[in-house]
Amino acid sequence: MLSRMSELWADWIWFPEGHGWADFQDRSDGKVFPQMSDLWTTLPIALCFLLVRPLFERTIAGPLAALLGVRDKPRVCASANPTLESYFRSTSKHPSQSSLERLSKQTGVSVRQVQRWFRRRRNQDRPSKVKKFQEASWRFTFYLGAFFAGLAVLVDKPWFYDLKLMWEDFPKMPLLPSQYWYYMIELGFYISLLFSVASDVKRKDFKEQIVHHVATISLIGFSWLVNYIRAGTLIMLVHDAADYLMESAKMFNYAGWKRTCNLIFTVFAAVFIITRLVILPFWIIHTTWVYPLTLYPPFFGFYFFNGLLFVLQALHVFWAALIIRMVMKFLPANQIVEDERSDREESESEEENEVIKEKSTNGHVQNGHIPLNNNHRKID
Repeated sequence: MLSRMSELWADWIWFPEGHGWADFQDRSDGKVFPQMSDLWTTLPIALCFLLVRPLFERTIAGPLAALLGVRDKPRVCASANPTLESYFRSTSKHPSQSSLERLSKQTGVSVRQVQRWFRRRRNQDRPSKVKKFQEASWRFTFYLGAFFAGLAVLVDKPWFYDLKLMWEDFPKMPLLPSQYWYYMIELGFYISLLFSVASDVKRKDFKEQIVHHVATISLIGFSWLVNYIRAGTLIMLVHDAADYLMESAKMFNYAGWKRTCNLIFTVFAAVFIITRLVILPFWIIHTTWVYPLTLYPPFFGFYFFNGLLFVLQALHVFWAALIIRMVMKFLPANQIVEDERSDREESESEEENEVIKEKSTNGHVQNGHIPLNNNHRKID
């Protein structure tokens, strides 16, 4: 087993010919290099993020939501019904017509009442608007800080302006303190996101989010181990450039600030497309995939690193399609942008129409006639 592990970490697998792990020995002149043991630092950092986040959401994001007018609409809770609850939890949250009829016979209530119960029960499980705002505020705060921290780390570095210099003296590039903390904090944050994803608001791209977090953590961790740090810092900066704009657009969306939300989202869409569909693939990935072949023969570590980048790029194309579709929806009619990845709370007009029907059935009439509802529409 140990011999196989040693073969897995062989120099020829992860480095170009003539280089290896021995190049990462710290020197007497003060130059240090990334070490595998450094990655343990990310675990307490991730734990700190997990502990600070609830405090931030309660003491900062919550009052900010109230200040911006974010309010949760009252929800009608589903009545206690063990039969329907068991079906909801174990079988399906969206029963078919035949299942509705069967459940109606089992519970002794009408099919319409069973439909209403499932609709109310689904709405109970959906996160509140305030919770969504708090989550967006937390991510906005981190991404904004990370973006400007990344700029501070990179703005005076020559490879920020000439990307080919990211390979100068590879892999014997000494580690800078600013690079160390930038890496540890970013990696710690994404680890915390992976741990909290189960309790966060679940969106339609939940699986893609998991893939994104795993690929990002793998990419950051691997780039640290083999000293692709210059490329790694550029990739992290490109990602942070658009993320804080998206989270701020969500915040104003939840607050109902339509024009502000649309303006920020339009800027976000432009930045996203420029950074992730232009700069990342045609500048950075080109410099990590094409240019190194002019310096070294290909090796497994080269393919592994770029393979993770291609996974991220595929996700960027997927999300870009969603973003463009959202922009196309809200721009012509100047409507407020909706997050295509979120499940919407089921129509309140359905609930209102049913209440009117119930009142009519129970004798709430005017002059012997059912009250007219100009907005009435067929709902079942």
